Amino acid sequence: MHEIMTIEEVAAYIRVSERTVYDWAQKGELPGGKLGTTWRFKRDDIERWVSDRLSKSERKNHTTAKSNTESFVLTSERVILMDSSLKKEVLTRLVDVLSETPFVKKRDELLQGIFAREELMSTGIGFGIGVPHVRIDSVTDLVMAVAVSKQPISDYSSLDGEPVQIVCMLAARSDQHTKYIRTLSSISSRLKDSTVREHIIASSDPAEIYKLLIESD
Repeated sequence: MHEIMTIEEVAAYIRVSERTVYDWAQKGELPGGKLGTTWRFKRDDIERWVSDRLSKSERKNHTTAKSNTESFVLTSERVILMDSSLKKEVLTRLVDVLSETPFVKKRDELLQGIFAREELMSTGIGFGIGVPHVRIDSVTDLVMAVAVSKQPISDYSSLDGEPVQIVCMLAARSDQHTKYIRTLSSISSRLKDSTVREHIIASSDPAEIYKLLIESD
């Protein structure tokens, strides 16, 4: 066994998904550090962390944290602010954000898939919202990134003709149909609340936008 562990090794060791390990590490709930853009973990630290969580006094807190983090398709780090009126720029930036996660293995394949989907039909669903999405084999688990543009994206056509300013990009594995559709439906329902949309567009704080997106229902 290696003294230094990868995300994949930690996920297998504590029997949770790779996304859970990634999100716990991002939030500082799991001891680890970054080498460049890659997370690494000391085995002793992970074993100690697991031992602590198994103790009676912390079992309740561990259960709560696990159930919350397991549901995080989106994190505040994947919410970005932009000032662009060009659809291509916004979509490319979101692909880059998703490609920084361990769940997207081939950035160019994701980019191609997103733009191929847009060529079939624009994903502007109305209310100033765009939901570009794709399911491909090079994505290992469902993941989302959100961009809020301070100016309308002029070339992003939508069903009601309203200019798009909130773009939620969703990438999933090819066989994740049910989870994929459920997440698309959920985010669309949240953003149909005009008050939520207004607060998101007015905000300059990605953490606040993240909370509005996940706590509005």
